[in-house]
Amino acid sequence: MLFLPYTTIVTCFAIWGSLGGVFVLDRLVAIGVIYFLAVGVSAHCLDAVGGKTKPWGDLPKRKIVSIAISSLVVVFTIGFYYAFLDSPLLIPIGIAEGFFLFAYNLELFGGKFHNNSSTIISWGILPVFAGSAIQSNSISIETILLSIISASITYLLITTSRKYKHLKREGVDLDGIKNKERILKLITIGVIAITGLFFILKIV
Repeated sequence: MLFLPYTTIVTCFAIWGSLGGVFVLDRLVAIGVIYFLAVGVSAHCLDAVGGKTKPWGDLPKRKIVSIAISSLVVVFTIGFYYAFLDSPLLIPIGIAEGFFLFAYNLELFGGKFHNNSSTIISWGILPVFAGSAIQSNSISIETILLSIISASITYLLITTSRKYKHLKREGVDLDGIKNKERILKLITIGVIAITGLFFILKIV
């Protein structure tokens, strides 16, 4: 399912931002949990409510909304804890992410924010900023450079997955489907490998 590489990659981007400078492990874990729940659970639940896809099967809408809200309660509780502790920069980032979470997945405002630009900002750029903010309450040059890389990877991911979905619907070009699956897997594995290497280099 496509939500698995999406969730993994966005979580890794948040960790990249957290590893951009001197880091504290509990904050790195916290930002990872925040984005895993926000993207992996809440975003896909809201997408099931506001869109045509059903990533969770035929669960009742009320139950899906309850799962989304429960996950967001955990997300914002962790986020506000660190924001009020010493990282207030998380507040505007969290507000922006919350806006995109609802505007994109529920296709609010006539679906004006359901596009590539919103995805790149909310999945490719803001997670890196949030990772940096939770550690140092700042956005460094290194953070900006990392966000450019993550934004580029996000663009590649969403364009490839869109072609993959189109091919799957047609169900004719099996070689094309397998090729897109390989690319998506390579992107996911590559991002995970880079994250692991980045972490190792930071702790040695």
